[in-house]
Amino acid sequence: MRHTLLMLLALAGLVGCSDPGWRTKDISGLMPPLAFELVNENGKTVSAEAYRGQVTLLYFGFTHCPDVCPTTLAQLAAAANELGEETQDELRVLFVSVDPARDDPETLHDYTTAFGPEFVGLTGDRAALDALTRRYHVTYGYGDKDAEGNYDVSHSSAVFAFTRDGEAQLLIRESDPRPAVVDDLQRLLARG
Repeated sequence: MRHTLLMLLALAGLVGCSDPGWRTKDISGLMPPLAFELVNENGKTVSAEAYRGQVTLLYFGFTHCPDVCPTTLAQLAAAANELGEETQDELRVLFVSVDPARDDPETLHDYTTAFGPEFVGLTGDRAALDALTRRYHVTYGYGDKDAEGNYDVSHSSAVFAFTRDGEAQLLIRESDPRPAVVDDLQRLLARG
């Protein structure tokens, strides 16, 4: 009995001294490293290696999105602003459009510029987008066109956060409060 009590006390001491953990969802070891080959908002083919050395956030959406995309990107922009200008070269938010029919590089550039210098628009053909969305277990789909040819695109609202080495670390959800997001991004950025 005494031995068990000592073991419990020792474990309690270890728990008290351990890392308090991430404030958003830790997905390390659950998702593969960042990997893709897409077209950026300047019309150039880029791969995930272009963003190594930076903390990278990955978000899927489309520029005609009426609410979820602009809200999510505005929240990420606000978090980036709280981090300070010194992080602008160390943080990239990759906005991957799953609507390549309407989101050409120029449209993506105009859209992402409104959120800040950390934001980069990317897209690709259906095969490239399908490969990337399958890699991170997210889905997207197209609604029916209306009389003017407009349609909606369903997509995930989650943001994936990757370390400077391209390893998946966090899943940031709509329900995560901004202070939690800022704290976790500061922690990722503090890693060398």
